[in-house]
Amino acid sequence: MNQPKIKRDPEGTRRRILLAAAEEFAAGGLFGARVDQIARRAETNERMLYYYFGSKEQLFTAVLEHALSALVDAERTLELDGVAPIEAMTRLAHFVWDYYRDHPELLRLINNENLHEARYIKGSNRIRELISPIVTTLTAILDRGQKAGLFRTDVDPLKFYIILSGLGYYIVSNRFTLEATFGLDFSEQTQREQIVRMNTELLLAFLTRR
Repeated sequence: MNQPKIKRDPEGTRRRILLAAAEEFAAGGLFGARVDQIARRAETNERMLYYYFGSKEQLFTAVLEHALSALVDAERTLELDGVAPIEAMTRLAHFVWDYYRDHPELLRLINNENLHEARYIKGSNRIRELISPIVTTLTAILDRGQKAGLFRTDVDPLKFYIILSGLGYYIVSNRFTLEATFGLDFSEQTQREQIVRMNTELLLAFLTRR
């Protein structure tokens, strides 16, 4: 009797490995994550993991790229071209902050990469192209606001994005120590709404300052 052929699904296997590795790396970092556990989560074996990614370190780099690519893909769903500049900037900021809130694993991965002094991001050829689309969107909003006389004209788009990003990043990345130290739980809806409102006013006050 002929044995049934096993259907090969290389893309599916690769994706399962990436998703499983993201969970393991987010929980334990590069050094804490175990290759055998990643393979088990992905319903494959270690040999296939090394076949697709080469090494644990290369897999970590691929996970970082995949996580940032997901952010860029989500950002592309924003339709801000016809939106008034102040409203467009507000929506963009809230999108970034909401994404961090909904994807804390991204922040844990980036925090872990900072412990390695960005060694693996520096070895990636894709990281900069994954960051540029959202900065391009922000630059277009700034340009519209400046032409309309609403925004100051001395704003560096990339540095402004870093500030915007940091306002949302900090309260998610440090939420446990903030609660333990100050008793403020920014995962609680009312507290989060208050800090988002404050952050929004800070951004807009800077942009509209003459």
